Amino acid sequence: MKVALFLREIRIEHTLFALPFAYVGAIFGARGIPSWAALGWITLAVLGARTAAMSANRYFDRDIDARNPRTARRAVASGALSAASMIWATVTGLAVLLWAAWMLNPLCVKLMPLAALLLLVYPLCKRFTWLVHFVLGAVDALAPLGAYIAVSGTVSWPAVLLFFAVTVWVAGFDVIYALMDLRVDRAQGLRSLPAQFGETAGRVLPGVLHSLMVVLLALAGFLGDAGWIYYGGVVAAAGLVIYEDRLFDRIENIFTLNERVFVANMIFSLFFLVTTAASYTPVDRIG
Repeated sequence: MKVALFLREIRIEHTLFALPFAYVGAIFGARGIPSWAALGWITLAVLGARTAAMSANRYFDRDIDARNPRTARRAVASGALSAASMIWATVTGLAVLLWAAWMLNPLCVKLMPLAALLLLVYPLCKRFTWLVHFVLGAVDALAPLGAYIAVSGTVSWPAVLLFFAVTVWVAGFDVIYALMDLRVDRAQGLRSLPAQFGETAGRVLPGVLHSLMVVLLALAGFLGDAGWIYYGGVVAAAGLVIYEDRLFDRIENIFTLNERVFVANMIFSLFFLVTTAASYTPVDRIG
């Protein structure tokens, strides 16, 4: 029961956002499908990072969550799980991430302090700056960047472009997510982008950020010598922007909107992984 409660508390299903793009980064770095061993360690690294980040978030935000009607039932905020358990989970997640980095590439180990800093600082950012959404995006964008480094041992422009593409992608739908807590965030003095600049900004900026993502993904594919199938994923990214724009026009209930956005982005990330993997196959090259 405690394990199930913990997994639900850290939203383990959200790993589906980070993992596909981690594999995309690995495919870019290998210019093909990496070894099963590399993919296994990358998977473990992402799970460790996600566990550490979400556990730290639940620990630092436990009082804020308790004052928010939407989040008051979260396990730590309600007392169903102890705050200490989140500290141990954070430490364990970082240890798993370090172990996986050690097994993958020395450069990954050298970059570990930066990754750990971002993972731990993100939950605190909403107290000081509306850029919190971009910090979260950068945390998730470490997945493709780290995976690229893991298999290539270096950093190049395709990896950098993937990093920024995922940063603005995640920031975009996190702004939409923040719309649910607009009034509560203002009451608590939290600095989400909608709380800082208003609901209109929170509805407009995600489309701008996701449009920028489309451009960055296209450039990454061009510089990464991706095959033509890759651009099917780029077209899907453009379709995601159009779909989200229509959701904003048709759906007033922000909670329903977030559910639709969540599912659409999860499907997109999986589809983009498939098109990326297919673009580095011999069949795509011949085509």
